[in-house]
This record gives sequence, C-alpha cells and structure tokens, in this order.
Amino acid sequence: MGYKTILTVLTETGQHEQLDAALAMTRREDAHLDVFCMGVDHTQSGYYYAGASAYVFQESIDKAMAAASDLEQKVRERLNAEDVRWSVDSAVAQVGGMSTLVGMRARYSDLVVLNRPYGAGATPDAEAITEAALFEGSAPVLIVPHQLTEPFGKRIVIAWNQSNEALAAVRRALPLLIAAECVEITVIDPSPNGPERSDPGGALCQMLTRHGVRAEISVLARTLPQVSDILNRRVTEIGADMLVMGAYGHSRFRQAILGGATRNMLEKAEVPVLMAR
Repeated sequence: MGYKTILTVLTETGQHEQLDAALAMTRREDAHLDVFCMGVDHTQSGYYYAGASAYVFQESIDKAMAAASDLEQKVRERLNAEDVRWSVDSAVAQVGGMSTLVGMRARYSDLVVLNRPYGAGATPDAEAITEAALFEGSAPVLIVPHQLTEPFGKRIVIAWNQSNEALAAVRRALPLLIAAECVEITVIDPSPNGPERSDPGGALCQMLTRHGVRAEISVLARTLPQVSDILNRRVTEIGADMLVMGAYGHSRFRQAILGGATRNMLEKAEVPVLMAR
C-alpha cells in the first residue's frame, strides 16, 4: 500500500517550496496531486462600528475570492508543465471555517504535504491548516522544512513513546519505512513501569520487521530538557533524513502555552517530519 492521493493546501502565491515538495512526493509515489487554493477572509466583525460590518465583509470576501482565483490560475500554469497527475480547486473561507474545508479535503487524502507552520517564512494560516489536517482530516501530514530533495527517506528515525499517536504515525508511514535503507526506533528515557518494561520498542521492531522494514532500536537518556532537542540531535548524529512521530499527545492548548514535542518539532526540525494522531 502506498500514497495514491497527495494533498497540499496553498494560501499565498509565494509558497513555491511547498508546491515543489508536494510535486516531488507525488512523482516519487506515482500518485495523484490535489492542490487546494484557499482565499482566507480574516475579517473580525467586533472591530467595526455598527452598520459597517456588511460592507467590510463584502469587500474582504471579494478580495479573498480574487486572491483564490489568482492563486489557482498560477498553480495551473505551474502544473501544466509537470509530468504528474494533478487537479486544482479553490475556495474562500473565513478564519473560523478553514478547519472544516481543509479537514474534508484531508480526510480523503493519503498524505498531506505542508511547510513548517512556525518560524521564519511560515504563512499566517499555516498553523490552522496543519491542525485541521491532523484533527479534522485524521490524515498523516508530512512537514517539509524547506525543499524535498532526493534521495529522501533513506534513513528514518521513529520517535517512539508507546502512545497511540506514535503508533498511528508508524502505521501511516509504513510505505516510507519499508522503502528505507535503515529505520531507527528511538526511545527516550523509557519508564521501567511502562507496558514494554524491559524491552522498550521491541514489539514495534518485531511488527516492522515482519513488514520487511530494516529496523533497529536505540534507547537514549534524557540529557536535554526538551525531547524535541534530543530527537533533533539524534537525527543529526546518525545522518537521518526523516523523522516519524505522533502529533499532539497533549492538548493543543497546553502545547501552545507550555510548549511540547510536537510544537517544538514543527518549528525546529531540519528534516521532513511525518506526523499523525
């Protein structure tokens, strides 16, 4: 089983790297690329005097429709020269309605390819789109920090903490794991009272091996305050070019306020990260 429908969501004409990454993944998997162009209306009615809202809304929606149409046209011109199967659609949504639109598209996709939602260069709506794909769409999301270049996915690190989210990410990443030359199951400071006890990662390694994955286990001590920092360091140490991990084991609100492995990895990772939950 591979990825046959790949989705990417664009909101600005300058998202060339994200579109290129989606194209590269589509070509690699011999899949169909769906490009969803969104015009976003950021109007907040509470900021305007009584009676002005209708005029402001109409003007904002007109601008969003024009932006979506222009973006769709540019994407079509770009894809006409490509050798992959593709389709392009556009829509307009207010900020509160983005999740439903993106979630419906992501639900029927095998993989969603997006750029980092945080840090330099991130678009204003990237965070909402990423979370909509993960939560409303229940789809695996491949976060690409910059460009997606081959060879890709030769050496993969799995961030394993025995959670449901981590297992969901592993299952969604199976096509990539099977194709990899080496997969490391990285376990950080496992609990001696956990369900895997003295053999952390052993059951997962056995499952992957039966699928033909060349997997090995590394158990690391927690030598840095942030789990994401340990994972990033491990990726660099072994020369990995991809990370697989569960997303939002804690609530989005908690991670927004206190931080967390998902939030930090989405901002700091220098290799593609496949997340699911």
